[in-house]
Amino acid sequence: MSTAEPHKRRGLRGFLSRLASSQSEIEAQELREDADEVGATPIASCGGRRRFCVAGTLRTVTLRPRGGAPALEAELYDGSDVIDLVWLGRRKIAGIEPGRTVKAEGLVSMQDGRKVMFNPRYELRPGS
Repeated sequence: MSTAEPHKRRGLRGFLSRLASSQSEIEAQELREDADEVGATPIASCGGRRRFCVAGTLRTVTLRPRGGAPALEAELYDGSDVIDLVWLGRRKIAGIEPGRTVKAEGLVSMQDGRKVMFNPRYELRPGS
């Protein structure tokens, strides 16, 4: 194993491991590696009321009013967990669409048992 790529398995053991893994497990591992490369914290490690940088793929994007005002909500998945990104007062943001790779930074809070980041700073990433 090279020191530059410690996360990649080589040889027969690595081949058999990849063969035995489901497609979703392989994709989750790749997402975790991509998030790690950009210096993001795994969503599973994010606790409430602290600022974090997260990265992953948007699974869903919906317009859901909150308190009578529009709110654009996107579910971000990084292979470890999901977090809801919510932009209050927005109906649409160019580039925020399902399948898009995004890096986001903001205060993580808990709402109805889910991790939420309101009005995060975001960066659209190349990929998918």
